Amino acid sequence: MQRLAVSSLIGLLIFTAAALSHHSFAAHYFEDQSVTVQGELVEFEYISPHAWVHVMVKDSTGEAQKYSAEWNNPNRLGQLKITKDTLKPGDFVVITGSPGRNSSERKMHLKAIDRPADGWKWPARRGQQ
Repeated sequence: MQRLAVSSLIGLLIFTAAALSHHSFAAHYFEDQSVTVQGELVEFEYISPHAWVHVMVKDSTGEAQKYSAEWNNPNRLGQLKITKDTLKPGDFVVITGSPGRNSSERKMHLKAIDRPADGWKWPARRGQQ
């Protein structure tokens, strides 16, 4: 009986730690809003727990500002046939997402990305990969 209680407590602690370690996007982003920026991709971080797309975007004065878009995890992206080589520095991309709650960080939760040069998009249109 004591062994069952200890095992149950350990299981509960592990479950609680796992639940707390995964954040809610709504805590960091305005999920009910959308912004679109475009510019040159400077880095694609294909890392866990979430991939990041970093883009240099010209502001209203023409000065380049780095925007960072948080995407899915690499396992999920891999299922969608998106690899670490899908996006390359120098690609011109248009990204749309939910803006970060702290606008000075220039972060967004990525909802769509388009590479006009070859027509590649995510999410892909129906029937495309």
